[in-house]
Amino acid sequence: MLKCAECKGKGMCGLPRCPVVSRFHAQAAIRPMSTYQGSSPSVFIGSFGYPEVQGGPLLVNDSDNPPDWLARNLGMEDIVDIRARTIRGRSALNAIAGNLQEIALSSRPLDVDVAFEKPVAFSLNFDGTIAPVGFTGSVKTLEIGSNARVERVVDRITSDTDIGANEAVIALKESAIDVYRISGLMTAGLLGRRRKFVPTRWAISAVDDTLSTSMKKEIARYPPVEEIRLFTAEIFGNRIICILLPGDWKYEMIEIWGRHSLWGGENDVIVQDREGMKKKGYSPISGAYYSARLAVCEYLLQVKRSARVIILRSVSGDYWAPLGTWVIREATRKAMARPPVICESLAAAVGQASALLGTDTWASYSTLIPELRTQRTLF
Repeated sequence: MLKCAECKGKGMCGLPRCPVVSRFHAQAAIRPMSTYQGSSPSVFIGSFGYPEVQGGPLLVNDSDNPPDWLARNLGMEDIVDIRARTIRGRSALNAIAGNLQEIALSSRPLDVDVAFEKPVAFSLNFDGTIAPVGFTGSVKTLEIGSNARVERVVDRITSDTDIGANEAVIALKESAIDVYRISGLMTAGLLGRRRKFVPTRWAISAVDDTLSTSMKKEIARYPPVEEIRLFTAEIFGNRIICILLPGDWKYEMIEIWGRHSLWGGENDVIVQDREGMKKKGYSPISGAYYSARLAVCEYLLQVKRSARVIILRSVSGDYWAPLGTWVIREATRKAMARPPVICESLAAAVGQASALLGTDTWASYSTLIPELRTQRTLF
């Protein structure tokens, strides 16, 4: 039988209905509708059939901003409720491109009036990068009923067609625009010289990758951390442990899906990936790899230190619905914001991490730990 990690709600197990999808159905309180009048906080661009993709507005009278959800102390049930009643409009992009870009540019949700070709349908597809959406509908007409509010720096950078997309992403971050806004601007085709709509899941990982790649180049110029530091935090059953060790930049992430967790099976599922100053190919851990790396780079840039980094992500059964890589990004940020535990040695750090996880099986998957044990360096 195929694992849930391979299936992600597609029904490969042979059950008449996926238990996770069923729970979303229970949260979907709205009835199928042919029109929508309310707010649109963001846009969504699909990846199927790229480059001939479709997209549309996300429609919900609530926030589409994960830090806002956490600031409001929303639990998983609350967030699932928001996503289950969210409608994803779908249309050929040439028909509604201007309206989508206006929605993405605005720092606050815009009032919209949408007519659908037929009543919206419950259509849930899970993805490890983006938050799930409950309903989908083909857009017949889309009208905007309020004016966009655009930050000055966003207006300036999105109006500049001489700046490359990577440079625009970095400039926005340096101007205190958060990654969620930047991803929205990228997916709406508002950044770079040759502008085009970018599938949302690609834009999220691209922004995380672009920013952290730029940051680690600057981090490489800093002196190393003076001691071994261990940070930890948890959000929605996602336990993040970060170990920083003295040395030049190296990064390893190990992801542990526990027994009977969302994408786990009868045994733990463990995935590993690592890098030096350069990264080759897309990580098998997918977007979580880049989201965690960004949060660690933000911390090292703040303290002006370099380090060798080991990130552990342990997922328990409490994480019963995939909410997107923002969970990993925010859990890692939460960990890095806490005072670290200072460890006397690498062995002590590994032991402390294993005690927090309740297992030491992860250590055998690491390729960085054996290297650190045997390699002699100037540090």
